[in-house]
Amino acid sequence: MSRLQVVSGKGGTGKTTVAAALALALATEGKRTLLVEVEGRQGIAQLFETEALPYEERKIAVSSGGGEVFALAIDAERALLDYLQMFYKLGSAGRALKKLGAIDFATTIAPGVRDVLLTGKACEAVRRRTKQGSYTYDYVIMDAPPTGRITRFLNVNDEVAGLAKFGPIYNQAQAVMRVLKSPQTAVHLVTLLEEMPVQETADGVAELRAADLPVGQVIVNMVRPQLLDGDALRGASGGRRDEIAKALTAAGVTGAAGLVEPLLDEAAEHAQRVGLEREQRAALNRLELPSYELPLLSEGVDLAGLYQLAKELRKQGTGS
Repeated sequence: MSRLQVVSGKGGTGKTTVAAALALALATEGKRTLLVEVEGRQGIAQLFETEALPYEERKIAVSSGGGEVFALAIDAERALLDYLQMFYKLGSAGRALKKLGAIDFATTIAPGVRDVLLTGKACEAVRRRTKQGSYTYDYVIMDAPPTGRITRFLNVNDEVAGLAKFGPIYNQAQAVMRVLKSPQTAVHLVTLLEEMPVQETADGVAELRAADLPVGQVIVNMVRPQLLDGDALRGASGGRRDEIAKALTAAGVTGAAGLVEPLLDEAAEHAQRVGLEREQRAALNRLELPSYELPLLSEGVDLAGLYQLAKELRKQGTGS
């Protein structure tokens, strides 16, 4: 299994939740995972009900079997200061540049540089080893930008091509791309069983493949249960008012006659939704990618719900 798991998806599909659940699922039986945030939203801290993440790796959860989840919020300015110190030994001069606003200017005027810094920090964590020679983290999971930006974000080599043809920033981009385009990396796309997210997922898969970036799995999030079996779904659009009224009366339901129409309306609406979702599943199947499905949690996603989603991912094969 790839050691760098990148999670993207259309806004509103719950990609941060899925990334967090994936980190928990992979951190089983003593495994260590690092969950990386690159957009500065502190969504990971909210999910794990902890204080805002600093620019340092911090343990935030323990999974089954003693596995540990660490988290890091990568800040582009801090990453650039690290970079300047690493390659140019600027030290206090680098901090002076930050006070002057030069760091913010550099990461804003050259977004390709910013993406190299963000992805580079994650790739460094993938490559890092302990003094004993083993990897520091078994898996690194990145909560990445949305599907519409993911290919450009990951394809940093092209982004910096017009800025640098040689030197440290060029070499850094090359090192990042060696990880991102290798079997060490898999880019997963999160979607809902709705037309727009599914179409954006299909477009994202096509763009990633065109850029020769490794596509992983499709993760269908917030899947609602099918409440009616096949016969009931077919009957929902066929009336059957008299049968339903008699069944309600036989069950001792008062005011049965007044409930028939609302029940039929709800059943018809449910049948329509199931039909549309079936069409979207077929569209996803045409992508010829492995897929997972995560249920809609009616109470919302709290910490307990996050562990529930991780358990569901493990049951479907993640981390096994």
